[in-house]
Amino acid sequence: MRVLWVKGGKLLPVDTGGKIRSYNLLRFLGKDHEVTLLQYYGGRRDRDFEVVLGKELPGSEIIHTAAPDSNFLDRSLDYLYRLPMRPPYAVSKFTHRLVRSKLCNWLPSGRFDVAVCDFLSASWNFPSPLLMPCVLFQHNVESSLWQRLAAVESNPIKKLSFAIESAKMTRYERATLGKFHHIIAVSEHDRQQMLQMNPSCEITVVPTGVDTQKFNIAPPSSAEPARVVFTGSMDWEPNVDAVEYFCSQIWPRVLVEFPAAIFQIVGRNPFAKVQRLASPSVQVTGTVPSVAEYLEKASVVVVPLRIGGGTRLKIFEAMAMGKAMVSTSIGAEGLGVENGRDLLLADDAASFADAVMLLLRDAAVRRKFEQAAVRLAAQYDWSQVVKQFADVLRKVTAANSAAARASGVDSVEPVRPVRQ
Repeated sequence: MRVLWVKGGKLLPVDTGGKIRSYNLLRFLGKDHEVTLLQYYGGRRDRDFEVVLGKELPGSEIIHTAAPDSNFLDRSLDYLYRLPMRPPYAVSKFTHRLVRSKLCNWLPSGRFDVAVCDFLSASWNFPSPLLMPCVLFQHNVESSLWQRLAAVESNPIKKLSFAIESAKMTRYERATLGKFHHIIAVSEHDRQQMLQMNPSCEITVVPTGVDTQKFNIAPPSSAEPARVVFTGSMDWEPNVDAVEYFCSQIWPRVLVEFPAAIFQIVGRNPFAKVQRLASPSVQVTGTVPSVAEYLEKASVVVVPLRIGGGTRLKIFEAMAMGKAMVSTSIGAEGLGVENGRDLLLADDAASFADAVMLLLRDAAVRRKFEQAAVRLAAQYDWSQVVKQFADVLRKVTAANSAAARASGVDSVEPVRPVRQ
């Protein structure tokens, strides 16, 4: 099977949930199929990135768009420039004439059997109608994410901006679901949300995976004092909100019983307001060579997310290492985990703190959840998940070929062209 994979923004370094998911699927898919990654990015030209990507994923086609992405001022001016456009900024900023031109030439050429649009952000580059089988890989329900961001934001300027983007994203996402032949979601929860937006689109769930070779089972932590760990990109608003919420409303309750405990915020590019959370009991690490080193020494891993979509790779990574976890329901959305069996779920500050203290206090209870975590994570190794992803691509390609033969044409376009 010849696969064209289209992704905006640098895939490397593999330091966010979306990048981890895309990188591993590309890596394993390329073992049995002919995969071409069309990778495009803005900002300054990065030759080192291009060289490394070519070695990691041979055959990649790289386009440097030079789109403004170097600093806050550039991004702010670019946002104002794109504000009148119909698509939300999270889509229009990843749209470029060079990418559109490449796809207009490649899609009808017969060079590929199927194309994958990785994230909604790349979708406006795809022409209408689509003249070959095209699949939209939805890591999140983007409109839901923006709605939650707007709901919890306290800064009035940012709240207005999020509300505008939320409205634009809702309209755009609903329309774009009908543009592609098939949608791949990462959870049944996301699938149901998308079907509510467009009941006629075809959606298959392919679950999130984990690299069980990288995230090995760790022995129970004996670190003193106890360590509570959160991992994630600290320049992503949902993660920022999560650690602010944890530090202000949950962690003080834990410190009453465990005054020597340490909370570690492990993740790249922490915003200034995250850095300000640092204290004798809170460590902000910034970028680290490997989060696995911090997970290995964790007594408990927490996911206090109040905003989100898709699935949280951080949960499976910690589970693969045999860590007991406490999460909000939103943090564990779509993973098929069961409260009290695989981890503890808590949606208010008091119950979240109680769950953390229970695991810190009772080694036998903590061990029960550590063992359950390992059993669950073993079912989701990327080598197994990619087989499900490839099956979807094969079925879409076969269905298109069958429809084309029946109609006597070379390819079949979706019944519902998107309005943009």
